[in-house]
Amino acid sequence: MSQAKFTPSFDSLYNFECPSWFKDAKFGIWSHWGPQSVPMFGDWYARHMYIEGSAQYNYHCRHYGHPSKFGYKDICALWKAEKFDPDELMELYYKAGARYFVAQAMHHDNFFNYASKINRFNSVDVGPGKDICGLWKKAADKYNMPFGLTEHLAASFSWWAGNKGADKTGPYAGVPYDASNPEYADFYHANQEHIPENNRPWYTKNKKFHEYWLATMKELIDLYHPDMLYSDGDLPFGDGGTNINDENYKVGLEAVSYLYNDSIAKNGENRAIYTQKNRNAEIFNIGLLDIEKSQLPDIPKNPWQTDTCIGGWFYHAADTFKKPAHIIEMLIDIVSKNGCMLLNILQKPDGSIDDETRYLLTELAEWNKICGDAIYATRPWRQFGEGDSKVVISGFREDKVDWNSSDYRFTQKGNKLYAFMMAVPENRVSVIKSLTEADKVKSVKLLGCGEVPFSQAFGTLTVKLPENMPTKYTNCLEIEF
Repeated sequence: MSQAKFTPSFDSLYNFECPSWFKDAKFGIWSHWGPQSVPMFGDWYARHMYIEGSAQYNYHCRHYGHPSKFGYKDICALWKAEKFDPDELMELYYKAGARYFVAQAMHHDNFFNYASKINRFNSVDVGPGKDICGLWKKAADKYNMPFGLTEHLAASFSWWAGNKGADKTGPYAGVPYDASNPEYADFYHANQEHIPENNRPWYTKNKKFHEYWLATMKELIDLYHPDMLYSDGDLPFGDGGTNINDENYKVGLEAVSYLYNDSIAKNGENRAIYTQKNRNAEIFNIGLLDIEKSQLPDIPKNPWQTDTCIGGWFYHAADTFKKPAHIIEMLIDIVSKNGCMLLNILQKPDGSIDDETRYLLTELAEWNKICGDAIYATRPWRQFGEGDSKVVISGFREDKVDWNSSDYRFTQKGNKLYAFMMAVPENRVSVIKSLTEADKVKSVKLLGCGEVPFSQAFGTLTVKLPENMPTKYTNCLEIEF
């Protein structure tokens, strides 16, 4: 029997249930990629290049020319994606452990990575001449990987108001930036209402823009039938609060119900997920909570997602990237708390990845061969872990934790408990204190090695480890009851 359709209301969308694919997948890879990668100067380039004196403005003027002469539209024309090979990348991503894939449909720059009939500034008609989203989906389908899309458009209207300005000093003082040209008002937005800078909420209340956003979401859903849709912010067009009677949520609710009903029409049931960043259950319970570059302190009732990246959000030639050990430890900690990790793998403007990134993926693949059973299709145990150390939860901090031998993170599957040793004891004796006398251990295996000697007294489990461990990264015990 087909599932009943959703209506665009909180009451109806509270009937959302997390599909099993997300509960099992645990690890996804994200392509947060577009024309803002062209300068190889990091995130928010399209905004900061219009802010006089900023590092990206200075770079732009000295590398491309003043934004009155060479604007962001001209950056878009430079994006060619000439080495973009989604099949080769998806093979790497799957081997590295990704079990779902997410592509960026558009960033705050209002440039669409697909053949849009709504926006002429898109990757088929400008720049690459390619349907980036469609090519990603085709590649993901080869591995039966659920396919998601991220939209950052909802914040675009106010985010980009600075492009209507002009320098206050210097040789171009008073000369309007290229976005003031009415010929490009559809791309750069008629957003003068959000000037000056202190009049820039994350979401505009401009109703015409709301209509544009909704039409775009429906176009995306009709074209790609995504298994996940992610909004970079609150459910549009709310203000981050808890008021479900806020009229500004109506457009967002319509988009979410449209997403779910599309999935029902295709599958007979809803297999789609909507994620946003309002941490109030009154809002996020219409889908799942997404947390940017941070996570939760404990195990919540419902699955959730961390979105993070190996460096910055767009390729930056001077960035320091996270190391494989850091990525693996983040994944383990997140999964132990009923979460999934969506990891942005940075692409250069030509679509390729650099050697350091390729190395990271091969290291993840080797670790996944050994410890993947303790990640995929697991569920949280009665507690996420034990030990002295915890991740720092503060803003966008993602500090690497200084783990010690007391630290374990747990997952479970059937009659098996998986215990990740966040730091291998120097004496090669693992002691797990969270079991009770009722937890009768039958056997213990070290993943990648086989059975290892153990003893149990008053619940406490003591395991003798071999001198040579299977992986140089986090190792894991499989405890069978």
